[in-house]
Amino acid sequence: MISRVDEYIWLRKRAHSLTVGCMLIHPWDAGSDEESLAFVRANAFGQLIAGGRGRDVPVVVPTQFVLVDDRRVVLHLARPNPVWRAIEENPNVVLSVAGDWAYVPGAWKVMPGEGDPGAGIPTTYYAAVQLVCEATVVMDSEQKAEILRRQIADLDDRLVDPAEHVRLFSGIRGLELTIREIKGKFKYGGNADTEHREYVAKRLAERDGPGDAAALGHLQRRSSVSPS
Repeated sequence: MISRVDEYIWLRKRAHSLTVGCMLIHPWDAGSDEESLAFVRANAFGQLIAGGRGRDVPVVVPTQFVLVDDRRVVLHLARPNPVWRAIEENPNVVLSVAGDWAYVPGAWKVMPGEGDPGAGIPTTYYAAVQLVCEATVVMDSEQKAEILRRQIADLDDRLVDPAEHVRLFSGIRGLELTIREIKGKFKYGGNADTEHREYVAKRLAERDGPGDAAALGHLQRRSSVSPS
């Protein structure tokens, strides 16, 4: 009889996997463009990664941003930011957004009657989207103002128009990212059968800790399971 550990190892070796850049995406975890962009819109804070040329490590900048449409992102950063030199060297960048994570204990992977819960294999549910983009630096004051208008429109619409602070614009640069590729991963038990996914869903609903509701929402949406 094959143990659950042996089965797990076999699946890892035999599964057809999609490796994109630095993120592994199994077919059962792959998100559509629509699903991925919806996640990005709902989580408008991520890591801008610029590799530059001939660097030992990339420049990684935590930043807020606005997804203007399905192919364009805008943001602004301080002028002294080291990312500008990297973008000058190479305009190809990645905007990485991740979240909605929840730890799934090993015991949750072993249903009653299946064996020792202590032998279960734990995992972490999460969503991650990487947008491969071409970056264009924005230096024009009116274009900077428009980026700022977009950024504050949904967050702080009681503010004066950004153009009122034009004297401060020399301290920032705008950035427009043209999206070339969308790589979405939604790791929510897609390789498990319905019975096991429902068991985990019930446990998430019962625990109701930080991140559990969001993870449960993805699990239900992607597999039509119920925690009841």
